[in-house]
Amino acid sequence: MSAPRDEAPDAIRALAETCAEAALDKKATDVVMLDVRGLTSLADWFVLASGRSDTQVRAIAESVEEACRGRERRPLCVEGLRHGQWVLLDYGDVVVHVFYGPVREFYDLERLWAKAPRIAVEAEPAPPAEEGASGRGGAR
Repeated sequence: MSAPRDEAPDAIRALAETCAEAALDKKATDVVMLDVRGLTSLADWFVLASGRSDTQVRAIAESVEEACRGRERRPLCVEGLRHGQWVLLDYGDVVVHVFYGPVREFYDLERLWAKAPRIAVEAEPAPPAEEGASGRGGAR
């Protein structure tokens, strides 16, 4: 089921955050959420992410789809998955763009949507390793 167009703004942003986190789970780089409310009727949020290869781009897009299925959301359409250069996943109020790095630079959607407030999304830092957990410390 796709997101209804009259869904609460907090729920829509939460869906965008879910998409961004799913991209980070597959080591996406330069993950950004663009708040395009009031700038277009296409969506409320764009999520942009980059991969280092076509294989990684596809894996990121599939991770987003899986995470959204967990929220009982299915994309209205998916474009570009087979080639893995620019995958677009349309969830109605949230549109996810997963790019192969050089393709993202070429199309430069951030410049096109420069008026949109931008939220960079970064992976949570890994917790510090416990002493002895690597097998180097502790009792001998």
